Amino acid sequence: MLTGSHQPDAIVALIMRISLTHSDTRHRSWLLSAALVAAGLGLAMPFCLPSHAVAETTAWAQNEGGRMRIVTLPPDAEGKVRGGLEIEPKPGWITYWREPGEAGIPPKLTVAEGGEATVGELSYPVPKRVGDGKLLDIGYDQPVTLPFELTVNDPKAPKPVTLSSFIGLCRDICIPFQADFLLNLKAEPVTPPEEFMILQKAGAFLPDPPSMDFAVTHYSLTDTHKTLKLALRLPQKTDTKPQVLVTGPEGYVLFDEASGKREGDSYTVEMPIEKLPVKYDIKGKHWDILVIAGTRSMETSLAFD
Repeated sequence: MLTGSHQPDAIVALIMRISLTHSDTRHRSWLLSAALVAAGLGLAMPFCLPSHAVAETTAWAQNEGGRMRIVTLPPDAEGKVRGGLEIEPKPGWITYWREPGEAGIPPKLTVAEGGEATVGELSYPVPKRVGDGKLLDIGYDQPVTLPFELTVNDPKAPKPVTLSSFIGLCRDICIPFQADFLLNLKAEPVTPPEEFMILQKAGAFLPDPPSMDFAVTHYSLTDTHKTLKLALRLPQKTDTKPQVLVTGPEGYVLFDEASGKREGDSYTVEMPIEKLPVKYDIKGKHWDILVIAGTRSMETSLAFD
C-alpha cells in the first residue's frame, strides 16, 4: 500500500517505469490509465479502496472446460455501466469469437426476463484461428474479457439485475456453458481501481477503427453475389500477409484470402461467398470486416446500399 507524503512520488515513479518498460503502446496505455486513476485517488487519500466504493465482481461460474464471471463498474449519472465478461478456458480448450467459424458457439449476454436494464452488444478483442486440419474455428485459447455496456432503467435507484451468459468451450467436443450472474448495482462516487484496470486492459486489445494508414478503400460484390472484392490500405512496415475476416448474415464468416495480392501499402483480395440464405436481400445490410496486419488490427463495417 502507498501511504503518506511519499505516495505521489511513488505514483510518478510507477508511471515512468511503465513508460520505459512497455514498448507495446496499446498495452502501455491501459497501464498508464490505471496508474493515473491510482494517482487521482492517491493524491487525496491513501491508495486503498474506501469501504463504500464497491463495484460488482461476481463469483466464478465453472464447468469442465473453464470458468467465467462478470466485472462491472458502478453506474454513472446516466445509468451507464461499463462491464466485461471474463472467460478463462482451461489449457487445451478454446472459446469463440462473435462468429465461431466452421463449428462452435458464439457468446451471448442477455438480461434475464423482468430485469430493469438493457445490455448492448459484446465487443471482441482480436481473435485467432484455431484448427486441427478438419475444422477451422475462430476464437481464443487464452483468458479473454469481452467488454459490454449495460444501461439501468433508474440511474438514481438501480435495481438488482441478473445477466445470463451463454458461451461455448471446446476441446475434442464443444460444451455449451450457461450461467446467471446477479448484479447489485449501486452508484458510487469513486472509481474502483481493480475493476477499472480489468476493463481498461480489455479495451486495449480491441481492434482499432479505420485510420489514414489502415482502412478499406473499396469493396463490391459480383453480380451473382458469389465473390466479395476488397481493396485495403495497410500500415507500412507490415511484411506479413494480412488476415481478413468478414462476417455477413448470422452464421456466415469469410476467411479465405488465397488470392490476395499486395503492392506497396495496397492489398486486394477476392473472397468467395458460400450460398447465402434463401431470399437474402443484400440491400441495406451491413457486414463487418476485421483485418489483422502484423501487430495492428482494424475493424469496420461494409454498407450495401
